[in-house]
Amino acid sequence: MRPLDGITVVALEQAIAAPLCTRHLADLGARVIKIERPGTGDFARGYDERVKGLASHFVWTNRSKESLTLDLKHPQAAGVLTRLLAHADVLVQNLAPGAAARLGLAYEALQQAHPRLVVCDISGYGDSGPYRDKKAYDLLIQSESGFLSITGPAEAPAKAGCSIADIAAGMYAYSNVLAALLQRGRTGRGCRVEVSMLEAMVEWMSYPLYYAHDGAAPPPRSGAAHATICPYGPFAAGDGKIVMLGIQNEREWALFSAKVLQRPELAADPRYASNSRRNAARAEVASLIAETFSTLTAEQVIERLDAAQIANARVNDMHEVWEHAQLRARGRWTEVDSPAGRLPALLPPGIPAGIDPRMDAVPALGEHSEAILAELGYDRAAIARLRSEAAI
Repeated sequence: MRPLDGITVVALEQAIAAPLCTRHLADLGARVIKIERPGTGDFARGYDERVKGLASHFVWTNRSKESLTLDLKHPQAAGVLTRLLAHADVLVQNLAPGAAARLGLAYEALQQAHPRLVVCDISGYGDSGPYRDKKAYDLLIQSESGFLSITGPAEAPAKAGCSIADIAAGMYAYSNVLAALLQRGRTGRGCRVEVSMLEAMVEWMSYPLYYAHDGAAPPPRSGAAHATICPYGPFAAGDGKIVMLGIQNEREWALFSAKVLQRPELAADPRYASNSRRNAARAEVASLIAETFSTLTAEQVIERLDAAQIANARVNDMHEVWEHAQLRARGRWTEVDSPAGRLPALLPPGIPAGIDPRMDAVPALGEHSEAILAELGYDRAAIARLRSEAAI
C-alpha cells in the first residue's frame, strides 16, 4: 500500500502551485480528479510545446491524475461537484480570488455537509487584507516578497529561473494537507488549509529579512556568489569553464589556502582571517583564486577541491542534468505514459522506504470525464446531454 491509497482529491486547479501540490499527493497514492475547462483545460497546457508537443510545466505537475472537463459556470456543474465532494477527502483549489466562494465551495459552506473534508485554498495574498483581490503570478510574488531585491548582479535584479513562488506555495499546501489528514485521523473532522504565495515566499526570505533586521543594510545582489560568505560562488578555470565552490569556516579556508591555492601563508594573513574580513576584501580574494585557477582546467580544480574536501560543484546546463551521473547511479529516472507517448520522469524525492510511488500517465484533456461521471451515477444519456450542452 501507498500512504494515501484510498484518499480522493478533487482539484480545481491551474498553473503550477495547486497542480504541484496534488501531483505530490498522487505520488503517494491519492486519486486526484482534476477539473478542467472544456475545450482548453488548465491554461498551463498551452505554455509551450517542448515535450513532444506537450507543455513542459503541465507534464511536470500533472501525471497520475484523472482529467474531468466541467464548465463550472454551467447550471449542471453544481450537481456534478456535489456528487464528487460526497466521496472526496480533499478539495484543493487555486482559482481566481473569490471564485471558489462564488461557486459555493468555501470551507464554511461545505463543512456541515462534508465534515471530514479537508479544503485547501491557495491564493496569491490570502483571503483578507488590502491585497486580497490582486492577481498574483510567480514573478509578481518574487517581486513583492523582496526576492528580486537580493537576486541578480549588482546592477539589476533577476528572477529565479524556475517558478519558486509557485513551488513554495505548492509544497506548503502539500505538507499541510498531509498534516490535516493526520489530524482528521485523530479527530474525525476535516479543516481548512489556507496557503498564500506571498507568505510562503516571505518564509523562504527569512535569512535576508533577519540580516536586515532593525534597519540594517540588506544583503547586496551578488549574482551567483553568496552575498555574505566569501569565497562562495562561481570561479573560472583556465579552460573557461566555471567551478562553484564554498568555504564555510576557518578550517576550510586553511585547507583551501594550503591544498587548492597552494599558498598556506594565506590562512594566517590577517586580511583574510575571518569570513567578515574576506567578505570585505572579496575582490582581492577573487583575484587570488583567479591567479591559481587560470593555470588549471576545471577538472583539475575540482580534483584539488575534492582532495581538500572543499565543497564544490559543476555548473551544469539542462542537458548535463539529464545525463547526471549521480542521478543515473541511484536509478532516479523512470518513464510515464502521456498523450504523446512514453516520457522520462524523475522519481519523487523522499518517498518512504518500501513504497513504490505512483507514476501513472499525464492525462489528455477530459480523458476520464465519461468514466468519472458514470461512477457518479450519470447514465449514458445524461452524459450525452451534458456534452451536447457543453457542460463537459
